[in-house]
Order: sequence, then structure tokens, then C-alpha cells
Amino acid sequence: MYAIVDIETTGGHAGAGSITEVAVILHNGREEEGRYHTLVNPRISIPRYVQSLTGITDAMVAGAPFFEDVAPRVLDALKGRVFVAHNVNFDYSFIKHQLGESGHEYDGKKLCTIRLSRKIFPNEPRYSLGNLCRSLGIQINNRHRAMGDAEATVKLFEKLLAADQEGTIREMLKQGSREAWLPVNVQAISVDTLPQEAGVYYFHDSKDKVIYVGKALNIRKRVTGHFSNNSISKRKQEMMRNVHRISYERCGTEFMASVWESIEIKRLWPQYNQSQKKWEFAYGLCVYEDRKNVLRICIERQRKNLRTIHTFTQILEGQAIIREMIREHHLCPKCCFLQPDEESCSGMAEGTCKGVCEGKEKPATYNRRVKAALDGLRKKLPSFAILESGRFAGEKSCILVEEGKFKGMGYIPDDSALGTREQVRELVTPFPENGFIRSIVLRHASLYPARRLDLS
Repeated sequence: MYAIVDIETTGGHAGAGSITEVAVILHNGREEEGRYHTLVNPRISIPRYVQSLTGITDAMVAGAPFFEDVAPRVLDALKGRVFVAHNVNFDYSFIKHQLGESGHEYDGKKLCTIRLSRKIFPNEPRYSLGNLCRSLGIQINNRHRAMGDAEATVKLFEKLLAADQEGTIREMLKQGSREAWLPVNVQAISVDTLPQEAGVYYFHDSKDKVIYVGKALNIRKRVTGHFSNNSISKRKQEMMRNVHRISYERCGTEFMASVWESIEIKRLWPQYNQSQKKWEFAYGLCVYEDRKNVLRICIERQRKNLRTIHTFTQILEGQAIIREMIREHHLCPKCCFLQPDEESCSGMAEGTCKGVCEGKEKPATYNRRVKAALDGLRKKLPSFAILESGRFAGEKSCILVEEGKFKGMGYIPDDSALGTREQVRELVTPFPENGFIRSIVLRHASLYPARRLDLS
């Protein structure tokens, strides 16, 4: 028992769009048993381009019922039947969402005539409804209207039923079948063959460009979660429509996967990744010699080719570092730009500054303390490796941190002799760091000190 459904809407995803027309044709697998059709008042204006595509105008739906008025009739038509549509996840997401908004729960089995066509008619050049109907000799009356497209989908479905010699439809309807919820362009085997291991996965579009990168403790389980989640957001719906291929990279541990995910997001800049694209070090700690030959420590906004001693995301973090150096090494707050030049030096009053700002101390003497302060800062910034499980037997994963900065990562033999930064540096691949990577690496090292190897 099937319900062949087609809808017209105001927009491309259920979270922001509304249904303007719905058609349901009831079918028993042999013949039509009944039908239901209505226009729907979406309560919002229909975009001009949608009006031109469907022919449904604001005037046509002004007197139509709201969806909550027709929801019981729609639900009654769908109950006990398999929800069939061309690109079923689109129609299903709208119907399920608006039924829910109207106070009705709906959770039915689904069949996608695009996925069915790819399996039963594998040699077709294209699988849009229009292209399939032209190829199979099916006439579409009233294209881009709900009943017209539903009638064409019925004729296509009848041809699929007749040509299904291998039980494809029966297999798709089995409990737990991935075919019911996978994106229309993703093959079930591409999910079934994903490893149940920690790593990074990639979603590719029709041109094989990476559009999303994610990390997981279990790649297959995480990818399955993406597709089985019925999110109605525009981003999720668009991404699911655009996924054509899935690839992956084993990483050994979820921690390594987190670092590799961040590296790949920065490298590939995928369309549907958002959270890490702005996580950068905004400022750096620098030193320069002024015209009086005094070394001055300052905070500069990050820019290309800027040589920094240390980087950070907030000015306050840099100012705290400078204040500590002032206290420990008797530096001048004015020469460190914590005070304007026109003010009297607070360090002189407190006894920390020895007068370089007023010419009472020689620059060379002061500069030695500045260099000692910078050396002290570098010594406080730790250098270590984080060693954990590898991807395979006989190897371990390795993260290198030098002077508090992430420098690289890789996989090294279990029996590697490590003790110095140089030894580790030769075994890992160097990568640029960012604020996100530094944060998770330092946090991981503090949480699991037994996995940290301090380096000289």
C-alpha cells in the first residue's frame, strides 16, 4: 500500500518554507485507489521565482485552507502506507514538519523513486523526474504542479514495480534499510564500507569538491547520524542534497581526528563547515629596537610576515604576559606600551622601572633584562610530544608542541627513540597552528599527563 506524494512550497527547506500545494495518490501496487489534492495558504508571500516556476500565485492561495485545516486529511491519506516521492526526503521533511506543527505525529516508511530508478534503470543519463519521464515515454501534464508531478511519479513507480525483477523495492522497505534515509545521491554501499574507527570523513559534491569535513570516534556511526537525523534547517537540507561521495582518513584516536579535522577545514575551507573558520590568533607579542636603541615589547595585530614571540586570541592575554615580565625583570611599563608616553612612569613610582624611559638607565643595561625576560617566557612555554595509539599495530600517533605552539603531527614506529625536539621534528609532518588546535592540544596534554613526553 503506497501513498505517492508531491508538494509545492515557498522555499527549499522545511525550516523556513511552507507548503502551497499537496497531492497524494493512493496506490495498492497494481492500480490507483484514490487521491487527495488541495492548495494551501502558506501565510507568507510566495517568492516571484517560485510563482513563475509553479504558476501558483499569492492570489490563488489567499482563500485556500491553512495546512492545519487539511492536516487530518493528509495524515489519514498517509496512514498505513509507504510514503513515495521523487527525492522523497524533500517532500517527507515538509509534510512531517508541518504535520508536527499542526499537532500530529507522523513517522512512516519512505521510498525514493530517484534511488529506485538508479537501481532498476541503471543506465539512464539523468534521474530528475522530467528527464526520466522523457526517457521512459511518460507524459507529464501540468509540470511543477503537485498533482501533475504526482501523476507522473505514479506512472514512473508503476514502471519500476513492473521492472523490479530482483526485489529492490522489497529490500528497500526492510527494517533498518539505509535506502530510506540516505541522501538521494549517496549509495548505501559507500556508508556500509566506512570503518568503525576514529578518523575524519569528507562529503564531496557532484564535482568531487569537499563540502564538509567532520571528525568521529566511529566514522560509520557518525556519518549515519548525519543522514538519519531529520533536521529541517536550510544548511542541513542543502548539504544532504549536495552530497555525492564520502571519503575518510583513519586517525587512530579521536584526539588526532580533532586536530586533523581543524587542519583540513583550514586547508579546504568547506562550504558547510562553520565553527572553526574564524578561530585565529588575532594578536602577537613582538619586540623591536626604537630610535634610542631601547628594546620595546609590544602587542601587534596579526598580519602576514609578522615575526612574533608568542600569539594569542585576546589583547588581555598578551597584557597579562607583559605585566608578569615587568614584575619579574624590572621592565618599564611605558617601554612596553602599557602606559602612554606622555604620562609619568608608574614603574618608577613602584620601583620596578629603573629609569630607561627618562634616560636614567643605559639602553644596553635595560635591553639585557628585556632579553632575559623573553628567554624566560620561551622557557615557560613547554615543548613536548603527545603519544597515543596509532592507526595500525606497530605505530603510534604523535603531536609535536614546541614552546607552547603546535608544530606538527604524524604516525611513528612504536620503537622510535624520542627525547629531543629535533628527533620528533624529523618524524612528523609540520602544519600551521591555529587557536582551535592550540587550545585542544594544550587541554589534552593537561588532562592526560601520562601521554605527554617532555622534550629538551
